[in-house]
Amino acid sequence: AKTTLTANLGAYLALSRGRRVLAVDMDPQGQLGKVLGAKPRSLQRSALDLLLDAVLDGDPADRMSSGGETGAGLPIMSSRIPNLDLILANKALGLAPVFEADEPDPTGRLERRFASAPELRGYDLMLIDSPPSFSTLTLTVLRAVDEIVIPVPLTFLALDGCAQLMQTVQTVRTRYGHTRLGITMVVPTFYRRTRLAGEVLEQLKSRFPKEIAQTVVGFHVKIDEAQSRGLSVFEYAPRDRGAKAL
Repeated sequence: AKTTLTANLGAYLALSRGRRVLAVDMDPQGQLGKVLGAKPRSLQRSALDLLLDAVLDGDPADRMSSGGETGAGLPIMSSRIPNLDLILANKALGLAPVFEADEPDPTGRLERRFASAPELRGYDLMLIDSPPSFSTLTLTVLRAVDEIVIPVPLTFLALDGCAQLMQTVQTVRTRYGHTRLGITMVVPTFYRRTRLAGEVLEQLKSRFPKEIAQTVVGFHVKIDEAQSRGLSVFEYAPRDRGAKAL
């Protein structure tokens, strides 16, 4: 539920809280744009440019963007939702590891790119949708952020994956000196009234007593319906239980 959470949290903060939000898709599946009604296949610049700009010659700020993007520099494009801008991905992002051979610190590219981007000063928050499994891209994202929100489906395997992520976070803190990196919230998702789901939820509460979300997100049809129409649930069914849960 990471893409669902990123898209709808961004929409909520922009629509209901009036925050300026930049949502960045760092998943080669490119689903963040799809659930918000954008078309990643039509992009002339995408999230891949964030990584290439760090190694290609020339000043990225001098490159003019196109295809609906809102300026030079970062490949930002406006969304349909006021105050919510996007940097979208497509399958080309999966090529990123190919360009790492001669790079002394390839997983630091995104961090360096954001650090040198004056455009980010115009945003209150940046949300990044990371890949679904551990990879070089995942490590790249972890080095570029300060806070992590972890959606955890209430299944045994997801609980095991959460434990592995904790080990990765500790590695990023120690090996790369990124001591600010922390887990802000753990969000239980796909809840059903089963004994296993209850047991996993109790384990999460025990492991993350301060970080566990107060709301447990179940199966909500309206969220799926909204995404199939390229809308956030707050646009499609703002009074639905799914909107209240998110």
